[in-house]
Amino acid sequence: MAGGTNRADIRPGLRVAIVLKKDQRTGALTEGVVKDILTKSPYHSRGIKVRLADGQIGRVHAILGPAA
Repeated sequence: MAGGTNRADIRPGLRVAIVLKKDQRTGALTEGVVKDILTKSPYHSRGIKVRLADGQIGRVHAILGPAA
């Protein structure tokens, strides 16, 4: 399970675990498939921001692998 701090490691179609804005205090993770990468910089210390296929937006905490 890799981290999600490097933009080059993330691409649409990957299954990831993200932390939603509302869950930042608790650190609760939400799993989904990446639709769009929203962070423009190649690196972000708190995780690359993505939009999931279901429309939720958050920072990647872990890369789980290819979508099923």
